[in-house]
Amino acid sequence: MDRARLADFLRSRREALQPEDVGLPRGGRRRTGGLRREEVAVLSDMSVDYYSRLEQPHGPHPSEQMLAALARGLRLSLEERDHLFRLAGYATPQRAMRADHINPGMMRIFDGLADAAAQVVNHVGETLRQTRLSRALIGDETARTGMDRSMHYRWFTDPGTRAIYPEDDHALHSRLLAANLHEVYTRDDEDPRAAAIVAALLDRSEEFARLWREHPVMGPYCPPKRIRHPELGLIELHCQTLVDPGQSQMLVVYTAPSGTDSHDKLRLLSVIGDQRL
Repeated sequence: MDRARLADFLRSRREALQPEDVGLPRGGRRRTGGLRREEVAVLSDMSVDYYSRLEQPHGPHPSEQMLAALARGLRLSLEERDHLFRLAGYATPQRAMRADHINPGMMRIFDGLADAAAQVVNHVGETLRQTRLSRALIGDETARTGMDRSMHYRWFTDPGTRAIYPEDDHALHSRLLAANLHEVYTRDDEDPRAAAIVAALLDRSEEFARLWREHPVMGPYCPPKRIRHPELGLIELHCQTLVDPGQSQMLVVYTAPSGTDSHDKLRLLSVIGDQRL
């Protein structure tokens, strides 16, 4: 590990990043031309003290998980992320790991949606980032681990995942999720993550196995949705998506037409968050 060069690289990328690039207000006078250390720490989900020590030549040796968080917080490109890992003494992340690294351009758009119900999802249905309103609407999907990170996997193996959707809509969601996974699996049959999810579902879910045998073809991945919120009842939403150039991630935004009951409920949810009424 080259600690001195790692510290210098982090410092240079922090100073090159402006508050507007990450959706933060510029505020009052700044002693630095870029972000403050405490801002990078918040964006990277780590303590200010830990990040500050990383910018020192004799700082700690960050784990791969910490490096991935730093790459996200500093809005690094894939090439910059690879360089960061090499400076820390790790091998360049494999392609499958890259599905967790959000495209900097998409991240900038996500930063501007702080008040919307938005999330970034990778090609196998793992939610990488969520806004506060998205968490209040459908729950925190970023805290899961292992194969449970994938919505595709949870839908067919965990009955609780379907609880917020009306039962009449379950068959449609099943077909859409199976079709999406089939499209991903067919497009890149060397992707180990997609292959592992498919193998597990064929073994555990008769419903998925039946749909898989039908070779489902991908339709609109995010049609209008009905979500049954435990406090506000049924909310009918439209779904807009933005797919990144590599087709490995998608930005999903839930909206409701102005003047509708669902629009009023979404506005109320943005105020109360996950509080109980």
